[in-house]
Amino acid sequence: MTNDIKPSICFFEDHQSVRFQPLTLTRPADNLRVGALTIAEKWKADLESETFLRKTEPHLRAIFQTDYSFTEQVFWINSRLLPHPAIVRQVNNLEPGECIQKDDTLFIALVDRTVSQKWLDDGVDTSTLTVRPPDDYPRLLDELWDLLKFNPDEIQQDIRRIPEMHRFHINGNDGVHQYGSHPVYKAPGAVVEPGVTFITTKGPVLIDRNAHIMAGSRIRGPAAIGRRATIKMGTKVYENCTVGPVCKVAGEINNVIFHSYSNKSHDGFTGNSIFGQWCNLGADTNTSNLKNSYGEVKFADWQSGEKRNTGQQFLGTIMGDHSKTGINTMLNTGTNCGVCCNIFDSGFPPTLSRSFSWVGTNGSEV
Repeated sequence: MTNDIKPSICFFEDHQSVRFQPLTLTRPADNLRVGALTIAEKWKADLESETFLRKTEPHLRAIFQTDYSFTEQVFWINSRLLPHPAIVRQVNNLEPGECIQKDDTLFIALVDRTVSQKWLDDGVDTSTLTVRPPDDYPRLLDELWDLLKFNPDEIQQDIRRIPEMHRFHINGNDGVHQYGSHPVYKAPGAVVEPGVTFITTKGPVLIDRNAHIMAGSRIRGPAAIGRRATIKMGTKVYENCTVGPVCKVAGEINNVIFHSYSNKSHDGFTGNSIFGQWCNLGADTNTSNLKNSYGEVKFADWQSGEKRNTGQQFLGTIMGDHSKTGINTMLNTGTNCGVCCNIFDSGFPPTLSRSFSWVGTNGSEV
């Protein structure tokens, strides 16, 4: 493809996107965070596109609406697709009227403005396009827990996508220690207090602009600490964790993604879990991520409510935006919690809490 003007990017969702509820009840799938960045931020960086649009669900348009000012050519990108060097190279070699597709799954298409407008009105239709198979197996998210599976590598991939990231030289920072060969990266304005230990034997640590790592914290890479996030004193951050922008965490976290503006400000353990925006875990909230039988975790499908096998031995809690827990809350293995829930049960609350549920000692109310 040769063109001086970079094509627009327009994200679309297919039938599989409903699998990412309850997180996608309040955001399009391209707004999911995996690694340090959202899916949309990754593609925008890799394709160097300045025009970014999405075909989204009607109930999300008030917040995520775009003006659909297409350039002459438009990349239509499946919102579940993660950019990776192999697929990005193939995308950059697409000609107008071509798409990358396997079986019935469309990954990316390059079409003109006229076709784009028709797809906005009538839906995506690749019947007239030339189909190219993917050169390599693309990284396509099929389930919620795939965010956790791809998170470690995406943290490393995101280093090159954040131009403000520079290597943090431990020497000269009294009381700060590092063990391991992978670097620690730090953006301007980030603060690392004395007594912080970085263990980078398995991967790097990314600390974004104006983040604050308080004294005595221990962070194992790969890990990503977002803009204006706070790691409180003595926090234990194990590998494969993403603490999103303006989040605040304490206690012990392992293989966890916090999207943004969410807090776990006190002691307690959470592992193999994903939290949306504006969630708050009360003091000493704990999330189980392993069954006593060590067996496969089952997870309730959001739409049907039926539990199905996940193929995962470790899986904790998936929590939608604006949900909260009271002090000493115990969340069971494979908990699916919707949007705007208030959970304060003295025992184990249900593993499926519908949105706007009030879950207390007398049961659950909506």
